[in-house]
Amino acid sequence: MAIKIQIPTPMREQSGGKAEVDVTGGTVKAALDDLLRQYPALGPKLFDNGKLRPYINVFLNDEDIRYLDEMDTAVTDGVIVALIPAVAGG
Repeated sequence: MAIKIQIPTPMREQSGGKAEVDVTGGTVKAALDDLLRQYPALGPKLFDNGKLRPYINVFLNDEDIRYLDEMDTAVTDGVIVALIPAVAGG
């Protein structure tokens, strides 16, 4: 199953400079687990004590997984998972 995960610019140093990474998995969690297997340095950027950091938004084909089944959202061949860090300023 080919799933693409889009890596945001601030995290590309940890992904070897790649903007997109091909992963496998049947759920968003499994896909992210495969991403971390390939690029373990992304782990601390995405997770804290095993939980997705609150400022990391995950979109599946432009839909926020918080409004689907969160990390248990099913993924199928050809989907795009986008990791979007929240931006704050003042």
